[in-house]
Amino acid sequence: MNEKPHQRKASFLATMKAVFWSFFGVRKRSDYEQDAANLNPVHVIIAGLIGAAIFIGLIILAVRFAVAQ
Repeated sequence: MNEKPHQRKASFLATMKAVFWSFFGVRKRSDYEQDAANLNPVHVIIAGLIGAAIFIGLIILAVRFAVAQ
């Protein structure tokens, strides 16, 4: 039998960190390959939605600030 050792899944905080750096495109290939095996897909989707919501909120705040001046 060729069994792989049990790898521990990344925590939600680790997933948020990976998604945050992915938004900026500054992740290393080695980090990506390691994370791809350990990240929970549901956590990635949730983290992506949270990141997108924060990004949109910041854009709206920046536009309101610029228009108010």
